[in-house]
Amino acid sequence: MSYEVVGITVLWIFLFGYLIVASIDFGAGFFSYSSMITGKRHIIQGVIERYLSPVWEVTNVFLVFFFVGIIGFFPDTAYYFGTALLLPGSIAIILLAIRGSYYAFGTYGARNSRIYAFLYGATGLLIPASLSTVLTISEGGYISVVDGKITFLYNKLFLSPYSWAVVMLAIVSVLYISATFLTYYASRAKDDAALGILRKYALAWSMPTILASLFVFFFISQHNPEHFNRMVDLSWMFVLSFLCFLVVFFFLWKGRRYGTAFIFVILQYAFAFFGYGAAHLPYLLYPYITIYDGFTNETMAIALIVAFIAGLVLLIPSLFLIMRLFLFDSKYVQGKTSKKG
Repeated sequence: MSYEVVGITVLWIFLFGYLIVASIDFGAGFFSYSSMITGKRHIIQGVIERYLSPVWEVTNVFLVFFFVGIIGFFPDTAYYFGTALLLPGSIAIILLAIRGSYYAFGTYGARNSRIYAFLYGATGLLIPASLSTVLTISEGGYISVVDGKITFLYNKLFLSPYSWAVVMLAIVSVLYISATFLTYYASRAKDDAALGILRKYALAWSMPTILASLFVFFFISQHNPEHFNRMVDLSWMFVLSFLCFLVVFFFLWKGRRYGTAFIFVILQYAFAFFGYGAAHLPYLLYPYITIYDGFTNETMAIALIVAFIAGLVLLIPSLFLIMRLFLFDSKYVQGKTSKKG
């Protein structure tokens, strides 16, 4: 396996980690605000806050690793994506800052403020929508290069049905992943009232997730037939992803084995995410950049690979300890002790 393949694989693992962890966080924000509007906040807010208190600080570590790594391994991406992501990237940074202020001022009453709750809930949907443009742009057709000058075609992006299909998939995936995890967390907390509401959320957002996935498949076949044909060659991964979805839906419908259901959610997205990524290779940006174009020198590549693998070795046990000591502590999960972190 070449250094290029190892490098992009490690980065893709970090991005997948961010997809799962951040989705739970973002979705929790939306559910927190929506429950305030519907008068159910007092039922599910305890479960949401007990999850967020020890975890929110480490959510963005995965994203930072990915963006640092993509520039480190593939410096040319900064040249091409820098212009294209100026607007959506700036929006995402502003939204992350707003979201961070909710946590920072939480002890000063922000969590009981309707304005902060609205911003917290809205950013939970707008951040994944803005970040999803990275995957959209990577399919090509939204950047023009003439005499070495890069022009980002904003109008084409905003009018593209594929672009909006990806945004829709990002949003419903966030809500589906988050609701499924929070359902499991409520079951561990033995909070039947919260469990009943969150289970309904998980079921409600399951079918839209599949429909949004089908829309993405259809529009990518129109926008980038080459990538779509590669995805067809790896269709077994997407079939396995759908089978995992059926297992999740079965357990949610029957109201049991919520932990197993969430494991299959992770597998569902793992098969789809890595199938999409494998089919995308060797391109990072159609048709301008492949993983072999402008790859960093061998010495730097080895150093980055070692550093990022070491990062995974440190990050994964850290998350495990957070879950063991905080999230799934028998007393903490039921709210019998004061919040830690």
